[in-house]
Parts: sequence; C-alpha cells; structure tokens
Amino acid sequence: MKSADRPLHIVMTVLHTSPLARPGSADAGGLNVVVSSTAQEIARSGHKVSLVSRKTSTDMPEVVNDVYGIKGLNAYFLPAGPSHPFAKSETDVLIEPFTQEFFNWWETYGHDVDIIHSHHWFAGESSLPVAREAKVPHIQSYHSVAAEVGENLEAGEQPESEMRIPGESFCAAHSDLILAVSEAERDMIARRYNPTIPIPVVYPGVDTDMFRPVGCGKPHCREGKARIAQLTNKDPYIFFAARLQPLKGADLAIEALARIPSEERPILIIAGEASQDFAGYEESLHKRAYECGVAENIRYVGSLSRPELACMISYSDVMVTPSYSETFGIINLEAAACGVPVVAWNKTGLKESVINGVTGTLCETRDPEEWAQAIVNYLRDPELRAKHAQAGRRHAQAHTWEAVAEKYVDIYRQCQGKYVK
Repeated sequence: MKSADRPLHIVMTVLHTSPLARPGSADAGGLNVVVSSTAQEIARSGHKVSLVSRKTSTDMPEVVNDVYGIKGLNAYFLPAGPSHPFAKSETDVLIEPFTQEFFNWWETYGHDVDIIHSHHWFAGESSLPVAREAKVPHIQSYHSVAAEVGENLEAGEQPESEMRIPGESFCAAHSDLILAVSEAERDMIARRYNPTIPIPVVYPGVDTDMFRPVGCGKPHCREGKARIAQLTNKDPYIFFAARLQPLKGADLAIEALARIPSEERPILIIAGEASQDFAGYEESLHKRAYECGVAENIRYVGSLSRPELACMISYSDVMVTPSYSETFGIINLEAAACGVPVVAWNKTGLKESVINGVTGTLCETRDPEEWAQAIVNYLRDPELRAKHAQAGRRHAQAHTWEAVAEKYVDIYRQCQGKYVK
C-alpha cells in the first residue's frame, strides 16, 4: 500500500478539558465540538484516532476504546496532576506533568503515530516536546487567541495566566503547521505571532441530521417540545447558548431584551454554565436582569446535551450571539442548520459564521437598541424570518463534518514525511 493511501494514526491532544465533555459546561465549548466531531468522522473513514487528555476524576477510566461505538476512535485520560478539575487559570501547572505522562503513553502507543494535532496552547506546549523527540509532525489549533494585557474583549480572550501569550508564541514558533477555523483567526495569529509556517483555514462543520428545522420527527425534538412549552408558555422566545463568562456577552442579550416593547417582548432562554474562573458571573446576570426589569422574561437552563441544544435552537424564533470575540462561532452554523436566523456582532470570526442579510443580521455596534431592533425585525416579519431560515439551512448543508474531516486528512498527509525517523 502506498504511504499516501494507507490509514493514518492521528493523536489529538487536549489538556484543559476532555474532548468528550458537554459543550457549554465549565470550560467546554466549540473546541470540544470540533475535536469530537472531526475525530469521529476521521475514524469513520478508516483512520485511527487517539484522543489524549487528562484524567479529571478518580472514577474516570484511563482508556475508552471505540468511543461512540466507532472502531479506531480511542480516548486516553492521563494521570497528569491530581484527578480533579482545575480552573483554566490554574491549568498551566499541569503542562509539565502532562508532558511526562504523554511521554509514558508514547512508549506504549506511539510506535505508529503519524501526526500530533494539539488543540489550545496548553496542549501544544505540553505535546511539542514529545513530537520533537519522536520526530513526528506537530499541528497546532488555537480555537481562541489571547488578547494582549490591557486590551478590551474585542481583541480576544483575556489571558487566564501570564504564561498564555508566551505559550501561544512558543506553539507558533515550533509547530509544523497551524490550523485555523476562520480567516479572522488566521489574521489574528499572524498579527500576534508572525509565524513562518502555513496557516490553512478549515471552517467547522455542523451535523445537519441532528441540527435541523422543527418538524423533523426526531425523538429529541418530540421530547423537548413539552419542556419548551413549560418554559415559555408557548410564547415566542429568543435563545442564547454559550459558556457564561463576560466574553460571551449574555449581559447584552439581557439589555437588548429590555429595549423591546413589553407587549412584544419574548422570552429569553439562556443555556450554559460558568466555569470555576467565572463562578459569580451567572449571579451578575440575574442582578442585571432585575435592574433592567426583565427577570420574569428570562429562563436559565444550564448546559444542554447536543440533542437538547438542537431542539432548543430549532423551536426558537431568533438566536442571539453577542460575543465580543469568536474565532468562528459554531453555534451560529448550528442555528442556520435549524432554520433559525441569528443576530450577532459584526466582528472577528462571527462575520464568517453569519452571512449578513442572508442567514441573519450582524450588528455594527454593541448598542442594545440596535440589537433589540434586529430581534424585533424578525419577530414582526415572519416572511423575513422564513427567508433567512431557508437560506441558513442551505448554507449549513454545505458545511458537513465529513467534508471537514476530508480536509483535515489532506492536511495531515501534506505534513507526512517531514521528519526522517
């Protein structure tokens, strides 16, 4: 068999979260969706994928073979540091222990590995020593890029420790390729770290079978409909789904809700949880809602399973994504697949996950009045909502995870043979 045709063994490393964790809980988000979804499709196409992360509880198994029943997709949870969750701001202390445990893992499982693909700088910095000693190409995905100290949230995620910016720079300097999820992320990486290696862009995909419009007949939609009716009393609702932290801008969604006339005001459902680093943020949202006089219009539902999320989106009237900064904004593509228009900010990667005037509306400012008007335009105009819903579904159908996985494998093969073992 030619080397270009043989199945690959790809290792995907993640340190600060399990790739199998539920998005919207703690520090799990779009990264988890991308890693899990691409790994599944790559394994389904006949390759071997090893997901390597950290053991975060004493009852967590160290190995799970054939994850989700997919042959060749295996997960390994290394005993790097104490077996409990760490706040993201404290995770840098786990880099050296993870590196050592990854070396130990490599002695048993690394003989046929072709590529190490690290997700987030924590994983990159801890995996690069193994990649270099083993002479295996290393690919870095950031998923979020730190803002410089003192910059506002629009510039990116605030660094959770003083090691983050040097760590991201280290990954850019020593990896063989950086894989970005949007042009915005690529530009941000190039501007921050000026790497001399390729930075191809592969947009995320969406499961258009799970995320689809109302009336699909899926069990999760039938089961979720009753819960939604209970939450909303069958009134219109707008939907926000993200980790609860300042970067995601849930406070702007609340303030926009308050600007909608009371006789037209919908319910706002907020899905997501706060991580350890933002433990008091949800309480601040409750306080802001009371101050704005809209507390009775808001429902908090915590983190949702993927089927629950798909159901909650599909029954909503409008999706709101008021993040200050996103490398892409995968939730917007999921909303499009559900036939739900999105209102988001016209900045960073959000501009690439929403087609303005086609699949949603991009707001030019963070003025709650502008956001309220964008939401009301959809609530008042069912034809506009239907038009953008149909366009969104068509757009989403062109972005499957199968296609994303094919592009990943093509990139992996391009990196093969870089080192002579």
